[in-house]
Amino acid sequence: MTLESADLTGEGVKKRRVRICYFNTWAGSLEDAAAYVARVRTMELAPFVTNPKDQALMRKARLDCDWYGENTRCFAAMHHEAFEFLPAWVSGPRGLIELNERPREAGEERWLIFMGHQPQSLGANAGKVFSLLSRMRVKLLFYAFDEASRFMPCFPEIAPYLDVLIHDEAPLDPRGAARLKPGCLTIHRSWVANVVPFAVPFREEPEEKIVFLGSQLGLTPHRLRQIEYLKKRYKDRFVPFHDHSVDVADRDAFCRYKVGFCPEGRKFTTPAMAKTHTDRPFWSGCIGLVPVSEDSVSGGRLQELHDAQAIVRYPHANLAALGEACDRALAMSVEERRRIYDYFNRHETVGTVVVEAMAQSYARR
Repeated sequence: MTLESADLTGEGVKKRRVRICYFNTWAGSLEDAAAYVARVRTMELAPFVTNPKDQALMRKARLDCDWYGENTRCFAAMHHEAFEFLPAWVSGPRGLIELNERPREAGEERWLIFMGHQPQSLGANAGKVFSLLSRMRVKLLFYAFDEASRFMPCFPEIAPYLDVLIHDEAPLDPRGAARLKPGCLTIHRSWVANVVPFAVPFREEPEEKIVFLGSQLGLTPHRLRQIEYLKKRYKDRFVPFHDHSVDVADRDAFCRYKVGFCPEGRKFTTPAMAKTHTDRPFWSGCIGLVPVSEDSVSGGRLQELHDAQAIVRYPHANLAALGEACDRALAMSVEERRRIYDYFNRHETVGTVVVEAMAQSYARR
């Protein structure tokens, strides 16, 4: 069934009026997404952490809060020819009941988006809350990662109420999958970039340098060997960055470099997550870097991007091949780099993945 046959698009056909609400545990009561995004980076986070005197913990809290805040920005900026999007909302756990209290505009349909393991913040009441939301005619979309069907305790309780499940497990846990309602649209898709498409202009003449986008959590002996190899090979053309993560407010600055070396996450080694990854290759591609990424030990994580020639890959633990991959990336023309930039911005951002899933969900009816 096409979108046209589902009366979602076409001349003279009225668009669906859709209101997005994003569930974000860093938020509180229900509020306009635009207002939340405007204040998120100045929020006082001490009430949210167990030990506000722990500076490292506060730094991680800041990064996490801002990352989920950027998701809010992305969902508030979605567009699609089939939908008229009303101003988006964001809500923490205590604001969900307000979804029922706020009056609907004429023809308004509501979608509530959950991500990661955040539904677990509802605790033992998660199933009851999802059931209530479903009865309130709120459509429920869950973009899950980190093996939620296996390791998020509330998954079996919320599964019967989901309208869309996007997940990175292959396959889903059979017990959790059996709980999904027959009409639930299920899509196997790994995490992508929480970037508003084309928000960062393409830079035609970046510095001929490689930036390492790693993490202190991933500085294993294997990773340190790679860093030392690249330092020796490229000298001042290699720029290492291995803080815990990159603040979303600072990511745009990395477009000054031509190549982004984006190592894989250590924890993603189970068969169920053979196609998952960190998000660094994705936002790197969105801001104009050429992503260089290694194969996982089991292989196959970024196969689709490799097939699309959107990344440059090299075999795991092969230093010579890493150098050759970086040389290929540095040698890419403006046209090759622009094609990669266009590909990531058009296909590999969270808003695009979610809105296309919403449209597909309607078309299946």
